[in-house]
Amino acid sequence: MSNKSAGSFIVGLLMGGAVGTIAGLLIAPRKGRDTRQLLKKSADALPDLAEDLSTSVQLQADRLSESALRNWDGTLARLREAIAAGVEASGQERMELQQPSNETQAASNPSVPDNKL
Repeated sequence: MSNKSAGSFIVGLLMGGAVGTIAGLLIAPRKGRDTRQLLKKSADALPDLAEDLSTSVQLQADRLSESALRNWDGTLARLREAIAAGVEASGQERMELQQPSNETQAASNPSVPDNKL
């Protein structure tokens, strides 16, 4: 599972468990006093559940952030290498294009002494 889907799964699992517990307590055939006691216990457990959920989400966010930074650093390094290679290739191509034009000019305009014109 990817980090994002694992985090979503954990959140869904915790939320589904909480909703299922509350629904089960409300539908169960018990006395009102027993149901209220169970609801109170569940309500008392909610802060811990919320804290666990918050911690889990924070850990997933930290992992995703670290992963994104690693990927960004790798991408940035490859981009810098590609730019450097492009600049170098451009310089070489410019040199190659300038050399034949200098030779062509010399061949098409032979040096003629000024006194012969």
